This record gives sequence, structure tokens and C-alpha cells, in this order.
Amino acid sequence: MGRNTRKRRLSVANKAIAASAALALGGGGLIWANFYASAHETNSWQNNTKAAAATVATISCPDIGQKLTKVPRGARSAVYKELATLDKQITKAYARLASTRQAQAKDANFVQNAILGPLKQKRTASIGRIKIDFKRVGATAPNTLDALAACTGSGANQTNAGGQNNNGQQQNNGGQQQNGGQQQNNGGQQNGGQQQNGGQNGGQQQGNGGQAGNGPVAADFVDITKVQANVQGKAQAQGGGSTGTFTSSCGVNANKKFNTDNVIVAPGVTNGAHHLHDYVGNQSNDAFANNDTFAAAQTSCSNQGDKSSYYWPVVRIQNGTQDFDQNNDGGGKEGNVGQIQQAKQAEIKFVGNAKSKVVAMPKFLRIITGDAKTLTNGLANANAHWSCTGFENKVQLTEQYPICPQGSSVVRSFAFQSCWDGQNVDSANHRTHVAFADAQGNCANGFKAIPQLTMRLVYDVAPPTLENGQIKNAYAVDGFPEQLHKASTDHDDFINVFDENVMNQMVDCINTGKKCK
Repeated sequence: MGRNTRKRRLSVANKAIAASAALALGGGGLIWANFYASAHETNSWQNNTKAAAATVATISCPDIGQKLTKVPRGARSAVYKELATLDKQITKAYARLASTRQAQAKDANFVQNAILGPLKQKRTASIGRIKIDFKRVGATAPNTLDALAACTGSGANQTNAGGQNNNGQQQNNGGQQQNGGQQQNNGGQQNGGQQQNGGQNGGQQQGNGGQAGNGPVAADFVDITKVQANVQGKAQAQGGGSTGTFTSSCGVNANKKFNTDNVIVAPGVTNGAHHLHDYVGNQSNDAFANNDTFAAAQTSCSNQGDKSSYYWPVVRIQNGTQDFDQNNDGGGKEGNVGQIQQAKQAEIKFVGNAKSKVVAMPKFLRIITGDAKTLTNGLANANAHWSCTGFENKVQLTEQYPICPQGSSVVRSFAFQSCWDGQNVDSANHRTHVAFADAQGNCANGFKAIPQLTMRLVYDVAPPTLENGQIKNAYAVDGFPEQLHKASTDHDDFINVFDENVMNQMVDCINTGKKCK
């Protein structure tokens, strides 16, 4: 994907606010229970916001990268660069969508003719280049790619939720659904996605809500005290299981290492993530890092044998303030605005398998858990878990952010895939080389159990308030701008750079039932 350089453009936030204003119709304890399933919660507040003019809320494009489960190694570098170009095209198209609300109100065909049509042409050209990349190494690209060029306009609550991912893997640790009832699409009733949410603490909230006009909205939040318990018990370890733990203390990014790269999915591409990441552990992770870079790096972990890279999208409070990246790509220019929050705790723990002993992770193994594009892809790969201290063993949310009671903190939890194919440190779509164990702890298809990385991030954020259907002091994760900052888009990334001796120590601790640090 080469080094991207972007033309300087006005902030999405400023353009969206200016254009859509013209359309206004009116002024605890650490609990490692098995709550790491894709929990599709049902409780939400009705979003009584005022409807704006009938406009398209966001752009939905097929995620071509997830369709490419097999890419020849010789073509991967070129293909990954082209996939990053596809993301860049969508980002620019969404920016145009957000800045042309007035034109859309005057011309019912504007979105199709001026945004979606040209976007399809650009995507068709990129797909053509991907096919050439395959051909150059003597391979043939999937014949289904051409059908993925077209994008659609959709409302904020129109998703592909519930679809299977490309591997048929449900990322829910055994398929235990924890919704207890009817599924709700990413934020509930949102008037077709056309929102007009009024002011927000000095940052106007227009269009699709949020300080930058691309979310979140009122229905993306729920009072956790009003949510029915949905956490189920963890699989019980059997005779051959592994019950130990290994904890690595790596800080909370006090070094303030940030960038908007993602070396796993977009190696060699500046701003490949289109949102800002927190980093702990390895201090040399950027778009241009390679295995040698990681091995030679400094680490924030107290155990210097852990140079692994742990990174996740930042959380921001949308309170009208501007942070250091307000005018940067991946920041304010792409709808990621507000005051960046530092976690007060970042707990990293590796746990065992209920059915079997674990084997060592290969060095430089890469794992992504969750899906940054659930508004497009649906919830099959979603692995977001939001809760509050004091509620973690009762309620875990995937599609909404919790409003915590006084004295309680916001918690983000992740449990990574814990079955490995025994051969590859990565795969073409960054998913097929790892998988989740089933409800009993079995790894299918010859996969081997590895230590399961679990993470718990705790934040002290002022509880958002709902007033007349409007959310104030909203918080949200960074994301691709067209994904509207949905809670379900939360995700986490890991690159294993443990020293071999420390990794073997971890395996021994887990397999013998010890609790090691």
C-alpha cells in the first residue's frame, strides 16, 4: 500500500456541521467469566431525537479484505496496499457525503450520481489492480471480486448484523448467544439513521449525531442498571484442562505512544487504520515496523522478556474539546474528535483451555479480535464487550455503550482467539489462522490450544446524560468515519514478541495451574 499522502481538506466535523445545520427542522474486581461471546443486547432507550431531512446516513461497501481468505504470499504486499486504498476511497466518499447534505436535500439522485457512482468506478479500478497482483505471481483472483465494487447508502441502523463471517466462525467462544431475546441493530430505532441531535457541550451534534456529525447517537447508550443480566458461566475445566494464568504488566500508555497506522492489516501504509491507537508493550510499532524492528524495540512491560505489541482504538469524550490530532488524518479530519481518555487500568492476562493443555504461541503471531466494520459486515466477527465495574459478571454489551452509575467505571474487555492452526503466524484476511474454541473448549479442524490473551481496560469517564432524546458528554471509540462510532466496532490487536524462555514459562504456568506474573 505504499506511503499514502493525502490532499489537505477541511475537517469532516466542520463540513458536516455547516452543511447539516441548513437542514435542521428544529432547534471492581477482575472477573474472567465466559462473557466474551457476541452478546446482542436488547435493552435500550428509545431515541426520541428530531428527524432531519431524508438523507443517507452513511456508506456501506463490501469488505473486500475479509473476502480474500487466500492471497499468494508473493502478492500480499501489493494487495494489502490496494486494500488500504479501498479504505481511503470510502473515507473520502463519506467525507463528501457528510459535507453535501444541502445538495442531497435538493436532488434525490445526488448521492448516487455524485458519490456512489464515482466510488464504484474507483473501487472497480482497485479490484482490477488486485487481480493483476494475483496474475503477476501466477495465481487467479476470486471471480467474485467484481461484484463487490458497488456501495450503497444506508441508514445508521441498517446493517448486515447476524451474517456469518467468511470462515463460518462465530467469534463467541462456543456459540453461546447471550442476548436473551430479540436482536437489535447497532443502536436501536434511529429514524432510518437520519438524526438531528442538537447541541452537545460546545460541540454541535448534527446529522448522524456526535461532535463531528458521525455518531454516536442517543440510542448507542444504555443505562446498565436497566439491562437484564446476560452473562453465562465459563466452561468448567476438565481433567486434561489448563487452569493457570500468566499476567504481564505493561502500563496504560503513559508514554503517549499513538499513531493511526495498523501494521497487521496495512503494512507500509501511513494512516492505514484511519483512527488513533493506544499502544502498550512494544514501543516501535508503526506502519513500517517488521519482525526485526519488534525484536530490537524497547517495551513498556515490566517483564522485559515481553516485547509484544498490544494496541486498541482510543476512547474519547465528545465534550466539545479538541485534542492534539484535531487537524490530522485519522483524527478530526476523519471524524474522530473529542478528548482522548487514558485507561486507568490495562490488565493483560493469558489463560488456559478447559479441555486441553496449551502449546507455545509462535513468535510474531498476529491476532486481531473484533471487527472495526460491523456496520458494514454485521456482527459475525464482533467481539466488543462493554460493561461497568460492579456489573462485569452480570452484563456485557456489544452493540451499546453503558452508562455507569455513580462510583462505577467503564470497562472494555477482550478475549482473543485461542486456537491456532499450528503453521501460520498470520493469514491473508488475518483471521483464518486462528479461531475460538467451542463452548466446551474444543479447538476444531486440527487447531491447537494456545494461551488465550484476555484484556481489561478501565476508564473513569463522566457518565453521559440523556436530555430530551439528546446525548451529552458522549464517549466513543475511534473508528472508520462511515462506521459512525458504533460500540460494536471495538477491536483489539496483538503481535507476540515474547522471549522464547518467557513464553515457555507462560505455558508451564498455565498447564500446571499456577498463577504467574
